[in-house]
Amino acid sequence: MLRAQQDSIRVADSLKRVENRIRAMEEARLDSILQAEQVKATFEARNRFNIIVGSFVTPEFAQAWAVEYRKQGYDTKVIRMPDSKFELVVAESYDRLSKARQRLNQFQDTVDIDSWLYVSK
Repeated sequence: MLRAQQDSIRVADSLKRVENRIRAMEEARLDSILQAEQVKATFEARNRFNIIVGSFVTPEFAQAWAVEYRKQGYDTKVIRMPDSKFELVVAESYDRLSKARQRLNQFQDTVDIDSWLYVSK
């Protein structure tokens, strides 16, 4: 009976170790997906005029703010400012400055008065 109990404990410990490894691998996978999405968003934002609704040093805050704007229907992106610790939450992007300025004025009037335009290169 004692031997069966010890075997049961060993199996439980082994299962726990496997679960911990699987959890760590899943977290690493999700982190790499998030990093890839940020790199893609930064690449897509190059030579674009971006309406910024938030800038954060803490990546989790930037992601949370992006989620809030996604709930409002915007296709938000988080991009990193070059040579900076800041991550910017982009609500909308445009190829032309004139369209971006026009939309920024509307955006400030109706959505977020503190939004601003960032030109990524």
